[in-house]
Amino acid sequence: MGLHIKDYPYLYETHLHTNQASACAHNTGAEMARAAKEYGYTGIVVTDHNWGGNTCVSRALPWKEWVDEFTKGYQDAYEYGIKHDLNVFFGYEAGYNATEFLILGLTPEWLQNHPEIKDTSIEEQLELVHRGGGIVVHAHPFREESYIPEIRLFPGYVDAVEGINATHSCRRSQSHNNPAFDDRAVAYAREHHLPMTAGSDVHSTVIFGGGMAFKRRMTSIQDLCQAIIGGEDYVLTNGDTVYDKEGSILYHL
Repeated sequence: MGLHIKDYPYLYETHLHTNQASACAHNTGAEMARAAKEYGYTGIVVTDHNWGGNTCVSRALPWKEWVDEFTKGYQDAYEYGIKHDLNVFFGYEAGYNATEFLILGLTPEWLQNHPEIKDTSIEEQLELVHRGGGIVVHAHPFREESYIPEIRLFPGYVDAVEGINATHSCRRSQSHNNPAFDDRAVAYAREHHLPMTAGSDVHSTVIFGGGMAFKRRMTSIQDLCQAIIGGEDYVLTNGDTVYDKEGSILYHL
């Protein structure tokens, strides 16, 4: 069992990858779900890299077959969750030349019915997400790595900012280690009055413990989306430190 956050017992991982769709991940959806459950999470959001990012699903597949393959990690995690009392929600990480967004609130069925989304601009794709009832979270907006050619910001198109990404500062992380990336993301979210999320960006069963903790259990991905944008009480964590939803440190774990 992992950490316990006082007064916020329901912990959700909002940024998680499986090796069934993300080329950079190491474990299946079922393995990731099991590790999260054993750590103490109430739920996870599977956010594999999509067609514009580091996916391992062949882009040569017809669209509906591609979506079927792309969602296998989520489906396997979901099946595990049903059997072991773990909320498993669908999302994905949309990539545009290494500018990345977490897309929450859509369904695999919605994706299958909207193949046009893969052939539009960033702005058009994010507008399609909104029309479909989803929300857009700018993932690690200030991360600097060799594979990221430039930092691009879209404050008018996103609903929230990933203020805390555990890979940047959790002691268990072995990549992207620089807490300043989060400091800049928090400042950016505050400047534009955007709500913040937290997640681990976890790619293996080495669980960091990052995420968002609530006073109640979420009933669906739509419920989680509304909690993020609707002003609900929650806290953020990187697995080592707990922050309020404005990104200020509350205490260390």
